[in-house]
Formats: sequence, C-alpha cells, structure tokens
Amino acid sequence: MDQAFVVLIQILDSTIRLSIPLMFACLAGLYSERAGVFDIGLEGKMLAAAFAGAAAAAVYGSAWIGLCFAVMVSVALALVHGFASITNRGNQIVSGVAINFIAAGTTVILGQAWFAQGGRTPSLSAETRFTGVHLPFAQELREVPIVGYIYYELISGHSMLVYLAFATVAFTWWVLFRTRFGLRLRAVGENPAAVDTAGISVTWLRYRAVICTGILCGFAGAYLSMGLGAGFVKDMTAGRGYIALAALIFAKWKPVPAMFACLLFGFLDAVSIRLQGSPLPIIGPVPTQLMQALPYILTVILLAGFIGKAIPPRAGGVPYVKER
Repeated sequence: MDQAFVVLIQILDSTIRLSIPLMFACLAGLYSERAGVFDIGLEGKMLAAAFAGAAAAAVYGSAWIGLCFAVMVSVALALVHGFASITNRGNQIVSGVAINFIAAGTTVILGQAWFAQGGRTPSLSAETRFTGVHLPFAQELREVPIVGYIYYELISGHSMLVYLAFATVAFTWWVLFRTRFGLRLRAVGENPAAVDTAGISVTWLRYRAVICTGILCGFAGAYLSMGLGAGFVKDMTAGRGYIALAALIFAKWKPVPAMFACLLFGFLDAVSIRLQGSPLPIIGPVPTQLMQALPYILTVILLAGFIGKAIPPRAGGVPYVKER
C-alpha cells in the first residue's frame, strides 16, 4: 500500500481523536449561548471533569464510575455559573473566568493532597480507561485495498466516546431545529421577553441549557483523561475550552459547522504533531515550540480572515429581568 496514503489515514485518525474534546466542548457552549448565557468557563469545567473522572477511575477501578463523577462535577460547576449569571444576574464573563481559575488551582491542590504525585492522578490501566472499540469485520477487511484499510484504521478502533461525540452532533441538530425545546431555546437567546410572555420560564429554560453544557463538558474532560490520555496531569486541557469557543463562533452557533470547525483544528493539531522534529521543504528545521503553536496561530488567522460576520444571539450575555 502506498506510504503516502498510509500517512494520510494515520493523520486523519489522529485528527478524529484530537478533535473529540473540542467537539464536546463546542456543542456544550452552543447550548448555553443559544439560550443567551455566554460561558467562557468551558475550559474550567473540562479541566475539573478530567480530574474528577481520572481520580474516580483510579480509586474505584471503573471508567464508567469515572465518567459519572466527571459529569457530576462539571454539572455542579455549570450550576454555579447559572446561579451567578441567571439567578443573580451577575457578569457572565467574570463568572466563567472565575470557574477557570478555581478549576486550575483546585485540581492541582486536590491531586497533590490525595495522590501525592505532584498534582497528577495515578496512571490508569486499560480496564479503567475508554479503550478502542473494534467494529464488526474490521480485522477481516483490513487487507482489502484502500476501503478495508480506511474502515480498519480510520473508522474502527476508536473509543465509545468518539462515536458518542459524532452522534451528539446529529442529536444536537435534531434538538435545536426539530423539537419544541430547541425552538424555545433559540427563542430565549434572541428574545426572552417574548418567551416569558408566552408563559415559559426563561430562568428554567436557561438552567436546562446550562445543565446540558455541564454534561457535555463532563464528557469532554472524561475523554481527555480516560480516553485520549491515561490519567490527569496539570492543565491538560491546554486551552481547548477557548479553542472550542473560537470554533463555535467560526461555525456561527450551528452544530454541523461546529463539528467541521473542530475537525479542522484537530487536523492542524495532528499535522503539527506529525511534523515535529521533521524539516519542512525549503524552510528546513523548525523549532518544536513553533510547531506546537501552529494550530493556535492558524485558528486565529482563520477566525480573523475567513469567518465573515458572525452575529451571536441577540440576548447573549444580557441577564433577563422580568417585566412587572
């Protein structure tokens, strides 16, 4: 089989794996921002969920228990954000930044106090992680030219959370554009007064959106520490929450374009990892730090030059005060 084809498939395989936490986080932000609640705290919720999931999996010896703890911690932080910005009508940006700082500090302190490994959790075994799932006939079709190798290497072999992420994209599209809840969610982000006039609780609707955000951030964090990695390390989210927000703006708050935006960043990340230590044509050797920063640089360029005009929900970031 052609070596260039094999390398391309391997890069695309890495693209999928690296884009999954972004995809979960981007969809999480989509729910809350469509409801009018800006959430810059995606990074903090992902980080806290990654720690909670890895810690619980290490203690209880089960990836499923770890996933439950990751979701619970993330939802708890999402409710804190909701309480500050919805109930108390606080500044949503300040609340989100506070969650990021709290998660960054607390995860390291608790990790050191509980496991005494410099803020890390113990390394997780294969039994306590979400390992790859081989789809039917993947091994048998491996030797089939092109199609068989694509099925074996690119489509099969991912963890359950990878397939769940792509299913969540379709589910989110269906919820937003084909259900009553989605219609109300979009309406409350555009004109909450009209929703209130129709007898629908703006507060409860926004809280449900925030809870959805917490659940998806929990999946993102759990995948980072129990799927992509084998335990928690300090600041392992590495800015993915902010990149997810950028992807959400790039996709103009739509689920399917959001998926492609996350895959784009995952592709850039995969290429940068592949090229580390390798000289580039004409340019020659490139510092490793520049290759690591390349996905972020290109993301900024894409957002600045190719996004066009992105109009957020009109009521986004504005606390709703019920008219008397």
